[in-house]
Amino acid sequence: MNRWLSNVTQALQALNVHRRRSALSVLGITIGIAAVMAVGTISRGGNHLIYRELETFGLNSVWVYRNWNVQDVKLREKGGSGITNEDFLSLQADKKQLGIRNITPDVRGHYDWVSKQGSREVNATVIGVGRDYTTIANDTITTGRLLNQNDINTRQPVVLLGPEIANALMEPGTEPIGQRIYVDGKRFLVVGLLASKSRDFLASIGSAGGQNANDRIVMPYTTMQRMVGHEDIRNLQIKVEDFDRAAEIGDLVTDRLLSAHPVGIAYRAETMASYIETTNKILNGVAIIGIVSASISLLVGGMGIMNVMGTAVLERTREIGVRKAIGAREKDIMTQFLMEAGLISAVGGLLGLLIGTIASTVLANITNFPLIPSPKQVIFALVVSVIVGLLSGFLPARRAARMKPVQALRSE
Repeated sequence: MNRWLSNVTQALQALNVHRRRSALSVLGITIGIAAVMAVGTISRGGNHLIYRELETFGLNSVWVYRNWNVQDVKLREKGGSGITNEDFLSLQADKKQLGIRNITPDVRGHYDWVSKQGSREVNATVIGVGRDYTTIANDTITTGRLLNQNDINTRQPVVLLGPEIANALMEPGTEPIGQRIYVDGKRFLVVGLLASKSRDFLASIGSAGGQNANDRIVMPYTTMQRMVGHEDIRNLQIKVEDFDRAAEIGDLVTDRLLSAHPVGIAYRAETMASYIETTNKILNGVAIIGIVSASISLLVGGMGIMNVMGTAVLERTREIGVRKAIGAREKDIMTQFLMEAGLISAVGGLLGLLIGTIASTVLANITNFPLIPSPKQVIFALVVSVIVGLLSGFLPARRAARMKPVQALRSE
């Protein structure tokens, strides 16, 4: 223990003699670690943000719909969506057998419906859904109630409003629950207010999933079918029991639909798992490219340490000769120089971590982007900085340790 303390003390004294040179070496490592920290933190923050927004669709979700994009003309002959109420009710009855936790139809008319309340008017996305819709889509309400089975069975004219629609239709300070609104000229009772959902990041990168979730009007699918005049279901949204079986369950559902409609129709199933897999590939690729690019700064810092230690060996050749003449072993000389290189990189690493953490925290507060580094990332960056320092100092330290005492003492 005393020997290690002595080596640390000597290393600090040696670095203190050439403070400016040591500071420049520390700066190289600091910049490198700060760059690696920044890239890692931004990648982690982006990953967290995207997953948080994907959760607004339900991570265990599967969408099944008619596939019009097929080469075989015969599979486009029949009209309609190819999914009926009977299909939905049959799948709902057998959901446990199929591995389905929840299932809901999605019925829509034209894209924008004109909705009114008094003199206020707004275009909205109107969706007809089943009772399980809010569970599958991870929706919650801030006030009022959800749709229930009685609403669906009796085709009740009731709706849930997204927060943007409520703000656009209601006078400031008005409680939306119990208000009457008009959708496509038909009157509806507001029974619930949906909580706000953020998909801003997905929208900013041009993802189809970035569609605004806050401008929805949600009603029973049976009520929507009465409005549009047919019982076609645009798609089925399913929440599966087992995330890893999502693709398999999607295939089972499409097979059931093909059995019920064997002629002139094709189906397709999409899973959130496939979007997550694609997202992981993109994020991991970006993170690797970023870290490799940032690591160039670490390489430059390591070369700086190597140059500093090489210069230190030349300047202290006589000192090395004296120490070896009075009994210092090669191991002792090498340990001292490696200790100096390790101290430079450790101090640079700590400063880089500090600067990277402060910068990430400030940016997180300014941009509301989750940029807080993880403890594992901090430890990894610090370990990498020390390893870089030791590797960079190894060659100069070995050269110093292998000097012959007589040759070293003759040096001027």
